Order: sequence, then C-alpha cells, then structure tokens
Amino acid sequence: MTHASYYAAMLLLMSSMHWLGSSLASTPLQLSATADEVPAIINSDPPITYLSQRPVLQPKESSPPKFLYTLRNLQGKVCVLADMGVEFVVRENKKKYYFNVNPSYTRVTGFCGGQKSVFSLEFDGGHLEFTFIKEGDLSYVSNVKGLLKPVPPCKNCQNKTYVGVVSHDKLFKAKNGLSFNCKSQTTLILASFLKVKLVPLQIQAFGLANGAFGKEVECWEDYNKRMIPIILGAVAAAICLIAILTFVLVRERRNRGYEQL
Repeated sequence: MTHASYYAAMLLLMSSMHWLGSSLASTPLQLSATADEVPAIINSDPPITYLSQRPVLQPKESSPPKFLYTLRNLQGKVCVLADMGVEFVVRENKKKYYFNVNPSYTRVTGFCGGQKSVFSLEFDGGHLEFTFIKEGDLSYVSNVKGLLKPVPPCKNCQNKTYVGVVSHDKLFKAKNGLSFNCKSQTTLILASFLKVKLVPLQIQAFGLANGAFGKEVECWEDYNKRMIPIILGAVAAAICLIAILTFVLVRERRNRGYEQL
C-alpha cells in the first residue's frame, strides 16, 4: 500500500467514526429486556395508591357487601355455597372498630369431603374458616375460626393480630340437601375482643343439587320476627273481641234490669 493510499484510508475511517458518533448522540439507544431483565416501572397511569389490601379498621359500622362464595371439589362440582356479607368487630381499649370483608379481594379455599368439608374466606390480613360436619341426615358447622391482622391505626402503633374461634358447637343446622337461611343478623363471638357478623346469611354444604341451594330452613330469629307480629295481632284482636263481648253482655244485663222494674 502506498503512502497516499494509506492516508486516504485513514481519512475515510475517521470520517466514518465521526458520522457514527453523531448518529448515536442524536438517536437514543434502544435496549430490549430479556426474561430475566424486566424494565422498572417509573410512572403508572392511573397511579398506584397502595400495594396492600390489609384490613383498615373503621370507627363507624356500615353494611357489609353481600356476595355468593363458592367452593368446588377437584371435579369442579360445587360442594359449599355461602351467600352472605361478613363484618369483623374488634374491641380495643373499650372502643369498637369495624371491618367489612371485600369480595373483590377475597378468595375461597378449603376442601370437600363426604363427612367433613372446610370452607375458608382468605384475604390479605385475615381469614374466616367454617368446618362443616355431616352426621346422619343432618349437617351443621362445628367450628368457626377467625383471624384479623389490620393496618396499625397510627404511625407508631404496633401490629396486632386478633384471633378467635367458636368450637364444638352445632351451628346452622339443616337436613341434608337443605340450606340454612337467616335474613336477621347472625353474630358469632370468637373471643372477648373479636366478633363476626354475618348478614344476611344463606349457607349449605353437602347435597347441593346442580350446584344450587336446596330448600331453605328458616333461622329462629327470622321465625320470631315473622311470628311475633302475628301473635301480637291475634292477642290484640282477642282483647278487642273480649272487650266488645263484655260490653254487649253488660248492656244486655242492664236492659233486662230495667224491664224488671
């Protein structure tokens, strides 16, 4: 290679490098993320306001949202149905605080058995678990367990976990194939500092034909609410009838007395 050719090649190389540098400075470098290199999210639209749905206790009570919760076995068949609203009541420093379970952040877990089924509502910061027992032609809930770990009410407050259980009982009894129904408020005292309110409530395990509730068994509270007005009305009608008959008899006796004179 002659000196002239060498200098020409060097000049061409330097010109190419200058052009490449100018192009890189004007055009941003694009990188593609691999499976192990996920880009970080700097901004989101809409903005993320919280990362957790842990329970936040409220000073005032409100009606919990009602939802139909379903538990299925491995074959996809419905084995437990619960249509209800769930409210936790916490007693702290002689004050009451409330938390309503949000169905949007709740999932159903458990298992289905021939004589025993476990149905649990799981959410971030707590759960509510029912144990169903089948005994002869009767089914009932033998245990209810509750756990609530709410967000601390203040910045320097400690995290607290409230745990309680109702055990060795026969709750929500119904014959197999029937559902227990209660429109009135059902309160379960899990501990001195923890209660659970279920309102309204329709629940059934075992014998769910076509995955639907069976005929309803009315709870005692609903029966009283329905029958007491009828009984009071009948008593009031009876009292009125007795008063009318008494008035008529007294009047007839007075008339007879005047005739004798």
